[in-house]
Amino acid sequence: MVLVDSSVWIESLRRNGRLDVKVALEGLLEAYEAQWCSPVRLEVLGGARPMDRARLGQHFSVIPYRICKEEDWDRATALAWRIRDRGLTIPWMDVVIAALALHDKVRLFTIDAHFESVADITGLKLYNPGIGGTFRPED
Repeated sequence: MVLVDSSVWIESLRRNGRLDVKVALEGLLEAYEAQWCSPVRLEVLGGARPMDRARLGQHFSVIPYRICKEEDWDRATALAWRIRDRGLTIPWMDVVIAALALHDKVRLFTIDAHFESVADITGLKLYNPGIGGTFRPED
């Protein structure tokens, strides 16, 4: 399973979004390997245009969903301290997303560069699509 960050969903929804990102997301969806979570839900659906909200809600209703529990917030707080102590500041929702991926031992598909710094500090595994955007199983 691959947790898909909001940066990928948003880029894929843009009319002129990056084709490589769109194709890679499609590869994950076709392989039934895409997952989303509470913070991504807020970032994607919260910013959706009124005319797109119902369609997006239906689309997302069939994708595996990782809900945030109280202990996830505690892990995210600990992660925020850890990366902050190393001099890195990232958006709070991204800290939660990284904490979920780390705890669940899943890869994160993102196009936000700051997650590479988080990976260097924490061992977070980032997803790199296969050739032509196909799903790439974990090595």
